[in-house]
Amino acid sequence: MEELEGAIREALIEDKLPCARAFAVSEEYGVSPRSVGREATRLRIRISRCQLGLFGYDDLGNKRIVKPAKEVSEELKAAITSRLVAKKLSCTAAWEIASEFKLSKLEVSSAVEALKIRFSDCQLGCFK
Repeated sequence: MEELEGAIREALIEDKLPCARAFAVSEEYGVSPRSVGREATRLRIRISRCQLGLFGYDDLGNKRIVKPAKEVSEELKAAITSRLVAKKLSCTAAWEIASEFKLSKLEVSSAVEALKIRFSDCQLGCFK
């Protein structure tokens, strides 16, 4: 646990742990992203710069940076809606869709916003 704590502290930028760095720590130490998130919470470290653009962009003057897409293809819409659970899309599902469609995570998030769908289950445990 001390090694993980040290890795998290080394990954901080302006006393916050960016989402991408949290995932890098997870990979490097062979622990789940949720474990990294729990440890960050225990250490009272905030997660920043969500890769879906949902939170942690205070340094840019915004809490979130995602904006609704101007249009969403029927194929992408079908992929998103087929993965909804209780009318919400999980963070993991969004990442899978990004990979399948060769889109950035932010592009998928923008499509989700355009469809007026909410996210659930952050992989780091930031929201349920």
